[in-house]
Order: sequence, then C-alpha cells, then structure tokens
Amino acid sequence: MGRPADPARRERTLARATDHVLAHGLAGLSLRPLAAALDTSPRMLLYDFGSKQELVAAVLAEARRRGAARLAARPVRTAGTPAQRLRGIWAWLSAPDRAPFVRLFFEVHADLLAHPEHYPDRARAVTDWFDTLSATFADVSQGEGDTATPTLVMAVLRGLLLDLTLTGDRERADRALERFADLLGPARGA
Repeated sequence: MGRPADPARRERTLARATDHVLAHGLAGLSLRPLAAALDTSPRMLLYDFGSKQELVAAVLAEARRRGAARLAARPVRTAGTPAQRLRGIWAWLSAPDRAPFVRLFFEVHADLLAHPEHYPDRARAVTDWFDTLSATFADVSQGEGDTATPTLVMAVLRGLLLDLTLTGDRERADRALERFADLLGPARGA
C-alpha cells in the first residue's frame, strides 16, 4: 500500500508551481525542470497531481483564484459614469503588478487555440466576466440578457491589454481606452 497523500504538501507545491508559472510562463514547461525549480522530483509532482495536464490545470485554477482575490479586494465600482467605471477597470487590469497574470492569460489563450481538446470549458475564457461587466455597465446595456455590451467591453480591454503587453506603449493604450470610454456615452437617463 502506498503512502497516503499529503494535502498540505500538495498545496505548498501548487503555490510554488503557480509562482513559477507566473514568473516564467507555460511555454516549454516540462516536469523535470519544474521539479528542480521547486526542489522536488517529477515523480512527486505526478504523485500529487496525477499528470502534467492536471498540474497545469491546478496551476491555472490557482492563478485565477489569486486574480479573483485581488479583484475582490478592489472596491466595487458601480458609481460614476460608464467611462469612469471603464477607466477604473482598465487601471486595475493594466497595473504593473497584474502583468504576470495578463501574460499567463494570453499564453493560455494561445494554447487554447492550439489545443482546444485540453480546455473542455473554453467558452468560459470569453464569458467569465459577463456577470461582472453586465452589472458594471447595466446603465448602457441593451437590457436584460444583453451579451453584446460585456462582449464589446471585454474585447476592447483584452485587445488593449495584448497591445500593452506586446508593445509596452502605455500612452497609446491609455489614449485608445479614453477614446472607447467616450464612445460608451452617458448612462441612460443621465
């Protein structure tokens, strides 16, 4: 009979693996160098996670959990104009401390395109933020069930984040965000 699983060790390993992936990305990730970086063995990684794909899935879930915790710590902004709320979201998403999460986000999306079979819930990559964005921009939406407004807002934010990540041109990305904020217009009834 094998040794019983150690959940505390698994959680410590997951935390360190997530730190490693946020710092170095997923590209070229293999068990042997990851195990060396975490001061463990590939066998122990497989023992704790079952497979490399399950380890990667756990790391991505932990990265999402950390991002959600950071978002939850941020004061909810539903006051102000739609443009002010958009600026607040942009400031939070594009802050330098979010850069590792943003890079990982795009790396996962690229992998999703290349290997859709690894992501059975891939639609969530697009729809995860719908509830938050629908509530945030309810006053400029087309009514209940409107998916166009959160899709448009998320598409612009993702596009500008990709641009900023690739070029580092903060000034241009901020100007483009301002242009889109102006297009949102005033809230209904304002």
